[in-house]
Amino acid sequence: MKKNLLVFSLYCFSFISCIAQQTDKIWLSGTDFEHPKTWDFKVSGGNNSGSWSTIEVPSQWELQGFGEYTYGRWYKELEQEEPSKEEGFYKLNFEVPASAKGEVVTIHFGGVMTDTEVSVNGKVVGPKHHGGFYEFEYDITDFVKFGAENLLEVHVWKHSEIGSVNNAERKADWWLFGGIYRPVWLEIKPKTHINHVAVDPQMDGSLKAHLNIANPSRNLTVRASIKPLSGEGETFEAQSLELRGKAEEEIQFKWDEVKTWDPENPNLYILTLQLQQNGKTIHEITERIGFRTLDFRKRDGIYVNGTKIKMKGINRHSFWPEGGRSTSKRISVMDVNLIKDMNMNAVRFHYPPDDHFLEVADSLGLFVLDELAGWQNPYNTETGKKLIKEMVDRDVNHPSVIIWDQGNEGGWNYELDDEFAKHDPQNRIVIHPWSDFNGWDTHHYPTYLTGVHRFGNGENVFFPTEFMHGTYDNGIGAGLKDFWEHYSESPLFAGGFIWAFVDEAVLRSDWTGDEKFDSKGSLAADGVLGPHREKEGSFYTVKEVWAPVQFKPKAISETFDGSFLVTNDYLFSNLNTVRMNYRVIQADAKALYQPGTETHIVDSGSIEVPDALPGETRKLQIPVSPDFFYGDWLEITATDPHGREIYTWTWPIHKADYYAEKFVYAGESTRAATGSRQGSVVTLRAGALSLQLDAQTGYITDIKDGKRSIPFVNGPQPIGMKAEVDKVTLSQEGQQAVCRIDYNGGIDHITWTMYADGRVHMELIALKNAGRSSGFDGAFYEGDIDKFGITFDFPEEGVEGITLFGRGPYHTWRNRLQGIEYGIWEKEYNTTITGERFENLVYPEFKGYYANFLAGNLQAGTNSFKVFSESDKLFLRLFTPDEAKNGFRGSHFQPDFPNGNISFMYEIPGQRAFKPLEQQGPSSQPSNIRIKSGDEGISMNLWFDFRE
Repeated sequence: MKKNLLVFSLYCFSFISCIAQQTDKIWLSGTDFEHPKTWDFKVSGGNNSGSWSTIEVPSQWELQGFGEYTYGRWYKELEQEEPSKEEGFYKLNFEVPASAKGEVVTIHFGGVMTDTEVSVNGKVVGPKHHGGFYEFEYDITDFVKFGAENLLEVHVWKHSEIGSVNNAERKADWWLFGGIYRPVWLEIKPKTHINHVAVDPQMDGSLKAHLNIANPSRNLTVRASIKPLSGEGETFEAQSLELRGKAEEEIQFKWDEVKTWDPENPNLYILTLQLQQNGKTIHEITERIGFRTLDFRKRDGIYVNGTKIKMKGINRHSFWPEGGRSTSKRISVMDVNLIKDMNMNAVRFHYPPDDHFLEVADSLGLFVLDELAGWQNPYNTETGKKLIKEMVDRDVNHPSVIIWDQGNEGGWNYELDDEFAKHDPQNRIVIHPWSDFNGWDTHHYPTYLTGVHRFGNGENVFFPTEFMHGTYDNGIGAGLKDFWEHYSESPLFAGGFIWAFVDEAVLRSDWTGDEKFDSKGSLAADGVLGPHREKEGSFYTVKEVWAPVQFKPKAISETFDGSFLVTNDYLFSNLNTVRMNYRVIQADAKALYQPGTETHIVDSGSIEVPDALPGETRKLQIPVSPDFFYGDWLEITATDPHGREIYTWTWPIHKADYYAEKFVYAGESTRAATGSRQGSVVTLRAGALSLQLDAQTGYITDIKDGKRSIPFVNGPQPIGMKAEVDKVTLSQEGQQAVCRIDYNGGIDHITWTMYADGRVHMELIALKNAGRSSGFDGAFYEGDIDKFGITFDFPEEGVEGITLFGRGPYHTWRNRLQGIEYGIWEKEYNTTITGERFENLVYPEFKGYYANFLAGNLQAGTNSFKVFSESDKLFLRLFTPDEAKNGFRGSHFQPDFPNGNISFMYEIPGQRAFKPLEQQGPSSQPSNIRIKSGDEGISMNLWFDFRE
C-alpha cells in the first residue's frame, strides 16, 4: 500500500509539474447534484436537526431530508409570519498536494444559500459572504497544510443577516432553499498568474481584453491564440504583446476571417492566453469566446453583428424537482435543447444561472438576459456592488449574455446601474425589467392594445421581459399569435419573454402518501413544461408561432398545383439553409373501426428550398403526383442546418364530406328502416338498432343495439341559442326512415335519417330564417358568441380512449389553434390537470376541445360508438377537464364549458393569458353572428354509428 501511495504521489507531482503553468482544479464536492460527494452535516432546525450526519454536496438540504420547506410568498398568499431560518454546518477533510507549496490556493463556491462563513483548520478565511446566487472565492494559501490533511468547515445561514438580501432573494415568487447547492473546488495557480480576464471580441475579429494580473512583475508578455471550438476551419497565428507590469492591463489583438457568433450560427473559439516571462510561459488560461458585436440603439432597436434582432424568449429558473436549484450539465443541455425546439432564441433569468447553462447557451445558441436578483426588492448599495462584480466577473465572457438585468419588478437600486460597466468591457446595456427605463421599455404583461406612450405610441424600444403568463398552461400559447403579429408590426419591437419555462414542483422529502410534488398550488405552476420537462400543449403552439419558417394560409382543393408561399423569419440565416421534406399520408378506410390501423405514405420526397434572405417571401413547390389525391393529408417537415426539426405542418387534402363517405362503414340490409311515433316518443329502427327521440324536446332519450343500451342522450341541446320544437314529421324515403323536427328559435330544423344498415345521419340547419326566430338569443345580434353548437350527455365513467381524426393530439382553445396538426390520433383516457398534480402526468390531456374534428371512435366498453363529420371546421368537445382546486390569486383556470359532456360546436371560448380576454387580441374575443332574411343558415351534418 505504501509503495502504491508513493507511486501515486510521484505521479501527482510529475503531473502538476508538467502543467504548472496551468490552473490545477481539485473538486471538493461533486461536479453537480447528480454526481455528488458526501460531507458531514448538521442542521439547526426542522427535519433531522440537532445531530451530525452526512449530506450530498452539492444539494439543497431540504431535498436531502433536512430543515423546512418555505415558499417565497410566505408573507403574501401563504400568510406566514416568517420563513424558515435554519442554519447548516458542513465539514470535510481534504488534502492539498505538497507540490503545490509556493503557489496560490483558492477555494471557490459556485453558490450557497444564503450567508456563508468558511473556516480552514479552525480559522475563518475571510469575511462572511452574503447572497445565494453568486460564485465567490477565498485565498486560503496561508490557511492550508500542504501534503497533509486539512479540515474545511462551512457555516451556512439560510436567512441572511442583511435585510436587503432577504428582501431581494427571500421575499420572492419562488422556492426558498438552503445549502451548498453548486459545486465547491480548489484552484492552484502560480504565484504570478492571470487572475481574471474580461474580453470584448468583435465581429471583425478584433479582441480587446482587460487582464487582472496577480503579483505582476517586469518582463511580462501575453501571448494570445485562437482556434475554432469545433477543431475545424482556419488556423490563426498567435500574437504577443508586452505588458506594463501592472495589476490591471488592457490588451488588444485582431484576427482576420473569423466566423461570427449568433444564435443561429453559434461559432465559438478557444482563446488561449499565455503569461510569459523572459520567453517562458509561467501561467496559461483558456476561455471560450464568440466574436460578435452588440449595438444598442435607442429609439431604434438592438443589433447583433449589424442585424436588428427580435428575441423569442422565455423566463427560466434553475430548477429540478429532486434537486431544487441544484442542477447539472445534463439538465442544462436538455433545457437549452427544449428552448431551441420551441424555436426560441433567447432566455431570461431572475438571478445568475448555473455556469454550465451559459456554456450550453453559448454552444447551442441563445441570447441570455443575465439578472442580478431582486424580486420587487433591491439589494443595498454596498452588497449590490459586491454581487454585481461576482456576477459580471463570472459571466462576462459568454457571448450568449447580451443584456444585464438589475432586479425585477421594482427590485432595482438606481445607485447600482453604473456598476456593471466597471467590470464589462463590452458595455452591455442595463435594464430594469418591467419598467420604461433609459430608452428600453420592458413592460410586463402588456395588453394587446398597450399604448399611451408605451408600445402603441411610444418611442422606446419595446421588449416585455415577461408576457403570456402560463399558470396551469393557460396563457402561454393562448393568444400568442395575436400578440406576436401585432407587436411585430412595430419597428421598435425587439421581442419578448414568456413566463415561464417549467412548473416548479419540488419533490417533498417530508411528505408521505400518494402526493409527493408540491408547486404551492398555482404559485409555481407557470411553465410550458412540467417539472420533469413534460410537454404541455402550449409547447407546440409556441413551436409553430415562432417557427423561423412561416407558411402563408393555404387550402388544398382540386386545382392545387403544389405551391406554397413561405416567409423566412430567421434573423441571420438564408431560407435555403433549411431542409424540407413532404409526405402524402393515406389512412385505411377501416382506420376508425380498427384502432391502431397503420397509415400509408402514397408519395414523399425532398423539396427544393428557394433562396430567401430574412424577411423575404418566396414560392415553394412540391410535385403533385397522380397519387396525390389518393392521400388524406399532406405533411411538410422543415429541419434547420443543425438537424433540429423546426416544425411539421399539415393540410387536409379533401373536405369533410369526402372523409365521411370514405370512413363511414355502409353495411348491407334486406329490410328497410322504420319510423314510428307513440305519444311524445319517436322511434327510428333498423334491425336490432333503435333510436328514440322526445317529440317535445327533440332530444335523444334512448339508443339500443340489441341488448346493449348506449347512454348518448339528452341532446342535441342548443349551445349559444334557444330552440323550441315546433313540429315533428315522420316519412319514409326508400329504405330510410326520416324524422324532421322543426324548431322555433336558433335552430331551423334537424333531420334524423335512419339507414337500413343502422347508420344514423343528422342534418341540422340553424339561423336560417331570422324572421321567425322567436326566443333566439341573437338572430340579429352581432357579438359575444363564445360558444355555439349542440351538446349531448354521455357518462365519463368507463371511457377508455378515443381514436380521433382531426387536428391534435392536444386539446385546444379558440385563441390557441396553433401547434395541432391533422392526423389519426390514438388517445387514452386520463384525468391530467395540468399544473395541479404531478404524480401521474399523462400528455396529451384527454378532455377538452378538439379542432377540425372529422371522425372519432369513442372507446367506452359496451357504450362505445363512432361519429363522423360532414362539416368542415367543427370542434369536438370531449367532456370537461377537471377544474384546478389549489389555485391562489383568485385564478379561474379555464372558461366555463357548456352543458353536457360531448358537444359539436362551431365556436368555442378563448383562454385567458393572465389578462382578461377583452385585453387580449382578436382571436380571444367572442364571435359575431349576423343573420339576414334569405340566408341559407348554418348547417351541421353528422353521421353516428352505434352498431357494435
